[in-house]
Amino acid sequence: MPNPSVIESGELQLILDDIADRVAGMSDRGKVAQYIPELATVDLNQFGIAVAPVDGNPVSAGNADTLFSIQSISKVFSLTVALKRVGATLWQRVGREPSGDPFNSIVQLEHERGIPRNPFINPGAIVVADVLLEGKTANEAVEDVLALCRDLAEDSSIQVDDAVADSEMRTGSRNRALAHFMEAEGNLRAPVEEVLSLYFRQCSIAMSCHQLAVAGRYLAAAGQNPVDGSTVLSAQRARRVTALMMMCGSYDASGEFAFRVGLPAKSGVGGGILCIVPGIASVTAWSPGLDPKGNSHLATIAFQELVRATGWSVFGPNG
Repeated sequence: MPNPSVIESGELQLILDDIADRVAGMSDRGKVAQYIPELATVDLNQFGIAVAPVDGNPVSAGNADTLFSIQSISKVFSLTVALKRVGATLWQRVGREPSGDPFNSIVQLEHERGIPRNPFINPGAIVVADVLLEGKTANEAVEDVLALCRDLAEDSSIQVDDAVADSEMRTGSRNRALAHFMEAEGNLRAPVEEVLSLYFRQCSIAMSCHQLAVAGRYLAAAGQNPVDGSTVLSAQRARRVTALMMMCGSYDASGEFAFRVGLPAKSGVGGGILCIVPGIASVTAWSPGLDPKGNSHLATIAFQELVRATGWSVFGPNG
C-alpha cells in the first residue's frame, strides 16, 4: 500500500481511472431524487471523481467537469460564512450532535423546542440561512455563499441553477413546515419565505467534482486557502467543521459512512459527496443515483475503493 503522504499525481490518476472504469460497469446505480422534479430527470449513467491535493494540481476521472446540483454540500459553505460572521454564538441556535433521524424530520424539533440537532440537517441549515440573512436580503446572502465558493474554487462562473431552485420552491412544503415550526419556537427571525428563498437557492448551486474538490481544500489545510495562504477559518473552527462532517454529514447514515470510508464527508441529494483528507486533499465524487438514506450509491463505493487504494482513512491505512 502506498504511503498516504507521498502518492504522486501519476499514481493517483491510475487509481482514479481504475475506480471510474469499475464503477462504469456496475448495474446497481441507485435512484435519482424523485421529490425535486429537476433532479428526477438527471441521467443515472454518470460518474465523476476529483482529488485536489493541498500541495499539487487536481487529478480527476470520469464526468469530473459535469455540473450538478450540490444540494446539501452547500451547507458546508453556508456554515463557513456563518461562523466567520457570528462565531460561536451560532451554537446557541443549532446543536452539534448527530440526529439519527432523516434529514428532513420534524420529530426532534418538537422534542427539542425548535433547536435543530446540527447544521447539516435541513432545519439546522435553515437556521444558518436565517443567520446569514441578518441585515441582508436573500439575494445578497446567496451572493455571499456564491462568492466564497467562487473564491475557493478559483472559478467566477459558479452560479445558482435557477431551474432547480424554482423546482425546490414549488415542492418545498416539508421544509416550509420545518421553518414555520422553528419560527413558532422563536428560532427564526427573518420572514420564512425569505429564509427559504436563500436556503433553496444555496442548495441549487451547480458545481462540478473538480470545482468542489478545489473549493474544499481549505478544510484539508487547517482553514487556510492553499492558493494564497489566506485564512478562511481558524484551524480550530476548520477542525470542528470536519468533525461535524464526520458525525453528521451523511444524514442518518453518517456512522455507516465513517465505518466504511473513515473520512469527514458531506453528501447531497444531487448525488455529490465531498470528503476531506486532513492535511492531504479534498475529494469529490458524484453519481446522481442515491441509496435509501439519500447518499450517492456509486460515490460511496468509489470512496471505499479510494481509501482502500490510498490508505487515506483518518482511522489508519487499513480503513
